[in-house]
Amino acid sequence: MRSNRSKLFVMMLLEFFVWGAWLPLIYGYLPGLGFSATEQAWILNAFPIAAIVGMFFSNQFADRNFAAEKFLAFSHLIGGISILACGFVTTFWPFFILMLIHCLVYVPTISITNSISFANIEDAKKDFPIVRAGGTIGWVLAAWPFTFILVDWESVNAANPEGLTQWLGTVLSSGLQGDDLLTATKWTYIAAGVASLALAAFSFTLPHTPPKKAVEGESDQMAWLSAMRLLRSPFILVLWLVTFADSFVHNCYFNWTGRFLSASVEDGGVGIPGNWIMPVMSVGQVAEFGTMLVLGVALKKLGWRWTMVIGVLGHAVRFGAYAYFPQMQALIILIQVLHGVCYAFFFATVYIFVDAYFPKDARSSAQGLFNLMILGIGALAANSICPYLFDSVFSSADAESGAKMTDYHGLFMVPLLCASVAAILLALLFHPPEVSTDDAVEN
Repeated sequence: MRSNRSKLFVMMLLEFFVWGAWLPLIYGYLPGLGFSATEQAWILNAFPIAAIVGMFFSNQFADRNFAAEKFLAFSHLIGGISILACGFVTTFWPFFILMLIHCLVYVPTISITNSISFANIEDAKKDFPIVRAGGTIGWVLAAWPFTFILVDWESVNAANPEGLTQWLGTVLSSGLQGDDLLTATKWTYIAAGVASLALAAFSFTLPHTPPKKAVEGESDQMAWLSAMRLLRSPFILVLWLVTFADSFVHNCYFNWTGRFLSASVEDGGVGIPGNWIMPVMSVGQVAEFGTMLVLGVALKKLGWRWTMVIGVLGHAVRFGAYAYFPQMQALIILIQVLHGVCYAFFFATVYIFVDAYFPKDARSSAQGLFNLMILGIGALAANSICPYLFDSVFSSADAESGAKMTDYHGLFMVPLLCASVAAILLALLFHPPEVSTDDAVEN
């Protein structure tokens, strides 16, 4: 079992390395290729569309009909070729089709890797957090190599640094900018593709996990109908709507942060070198470790409602710092730790709440209901609206130079206000029946 746990850890590391490699820089890459706001929205929405399709069809289809490790291998073979090819196309339709193919086969593997893990560990409460930590490490590892890949090596050579220390300092401060950064970003897709193909091969070493048989009398369609009926409870409806708002704001972060970090101070941005954008954004994933360790204590001390309110308000604080203190580079970097707080205190708490509150026969449907909002509808809304807001509403041509200028202050007020309103609604209207948070943490 210990060797299984090591294999499962590597599986999770590669699984989330793939996603973590291409996601952070895509939001600046697409407009750099000349794609319109509408075209950007279509490409960005490939993932939430795949998430919605997966929740209603492909996840259970895979679960019922294929050995999990073989489905994982097939999906990452097709998905790896598709995302790797994205690094070599620069026109809309080929890029969109390749991204859609990748997402349609990748999204179900998020659930499949969980299924493989739970089926092959002895103690889920003890072993799964260790296995799942591989995913967080994979996401972080996907970011840091690009500190050395997205480097202006001509500037480094011209500086002619002496000794390892001086050379390293020169490299780390010589990130690519502008068109050079755009061209080099293709390597994020190549890295994602290579990792995906590596996982396709590695999947054949994973323990055999046969398909699950449907329980007699079980109806997938009725399960979703039952899930929607849960919304008749006012507190569930409130939480579901707040989850939409939080997912929307969460995806605003991914849509805009990379471009904000890389924009020059003169243009209202932070002025972080191109090779440091992904590592800075990965600070949030690093913070997840510590946040998850204190989540149980927070739930016991604060309860469901106030723990989730803090998670939502974390977004408001972060976007407030973006809007009012963009010139304080150290603060903007430090504030990335709130990503872990936002994720754990809201999304992870929602999952724990559902598992604690609902009976076993309704948990799967309820988790699916909230996953539909977190990975699907909320992301779909953000990816449709954010490119338009950035390119059309809060950007304009400078009167003298004609260069495009972005009003980052106004832009970031949108998610700040959304998060603030959502937190107020949660604080005032979320009143579930009493459920022991002690039991939830233990169970």
